[in-house]
Amino acid sequence: MFQSLKPLPPDPILGLSVAFNQDTNPNKVDLGIGVYKDEDGNTPVMKAVKQAEETILNSQSTKAYLGPMGSPDYNDAVAKLILGESLNRSLGERRVTIQTPGGCGGLRIAAEFISKANTNSTIWVSDPTWANHKPLIGSAGLKFNSYPYYDYTTNSVNFEGMVDALKETSDGDVVLLHGCCHNPSGADLSPEQWQTIKATALAQGFTVFIDLAYQGMGSGLEADVYGVRLLAESLPELLVVSSCSKNFGLYRERTGAITLICETANASANASTLLASAARSNYSMPPDHGAAIVQLILNSPTLYSIWEEELTGIRDRINLLRSNFSAKLNESGIQRNFDFIKNEKGMFSFLGANTDQIQKLINDYGIYIVNSSRINVASINNTNVEYLVDSMKAVLSN
Repeated sequence: MFQSLKPLPPDPILGLSVAFNQDTNPNKVDLGIGVYKDEDGNTPVMKAVKQAEETILNSQSTKAYLGPMGSPDYNDAVAKLILGESLNRSLGERRVTIQTPGGCGGLRIAAEFISKANTNSTIWVSDPTWANHKPLIGSAGLKFNSYPYYDYTTNSVNFEGMVDALKETSDGDVVLLHGCCHNPSGADLSPEQWQTIKATALAQGFTVFIDLAYQGMGSGLEADVYGVRLLAESLPELLVVSSCSKNFGLYRERTGAITLICETANASANASTLLASAARSNYSMPPDHGAAIVQLILNSPTLYSIWEEELTGIRDRINLLRSNFSAKLNESGIQRNFDFIKNEKGMFSFLGANTDQIQKLINDYGIYIVNSSRINVASINNTNVEYLVDSMKAVLSN
């Protein structure tokens, strides 16, 4: 049976990393893989995480299952991080949160939940959106439509086009939004634009589904969830999938959550059984280690303070990288304005190179970029920035 199988093409981002690792150019730069890197090119373990792990190692007395919904203490801590103490308290039993294996696991379970709630739902995703959204959500049998989001000419959100498209949604449709640090563009909605989204959702009757993968890495822990909290307090229903991969540096621990807000406590209780059932049939029980770390950090004032300081350092470094990289590109003589890079948030931005230019950067200079021209700004450092700018000048000026 297995002899008939044909190989699939490599993942465009993971395949790029393989090529990068095989490249012998000593100046090579990997701008493709979407993980945070420090000035030395490493993805470090946070000090707060190491201290939490030490405490867990010395105190944990069992490895027994926690159940399909995961740790209740972790779920409550994550909900408070996303919603804030006051809003979370006011939502009461309208809110349910379950632990998932990373944001990816959360997206998959959310898709199954949506499918059971309304098999005819159409999921509206931004154009562009994260490359794995459609594979993860579509595998549950849901269909897609898209709304304009990023204007490649102005390097900004095409908000008028976005709202016009959302006015074409039907009651029962689901609109997937990025909570902050839009992946892949880095172009975020303003508070005023979130207000318009709220009004449009109420008028059209669609359900909002937010992917929150980067809280704290854009403008701050509170500012980055402005839209989430606005919609949570204003809409009858909301679905949020959150990840701890980036803001806690727990990439390989696969730590995430689904937070669901329903119109009534009864509806929330019913919905929680469907979420638990979907989790049970997919992976049975979520892994504990990453969630135990996050739970301890969020519930310990000392560890929380250490973590928040580290996260602030990461965010400030990314924002400084954006500013410096933008300035150097503008000073290089390339006949383009790169101010948009410093104005965006999070790790990602579109470089604006075409596929031929990208291939030349890869083949001639060892600058590895995915075909969409999305770059990971966090891969830039003081050692490689001059070479990177010179390489881009040589290619983009032609």
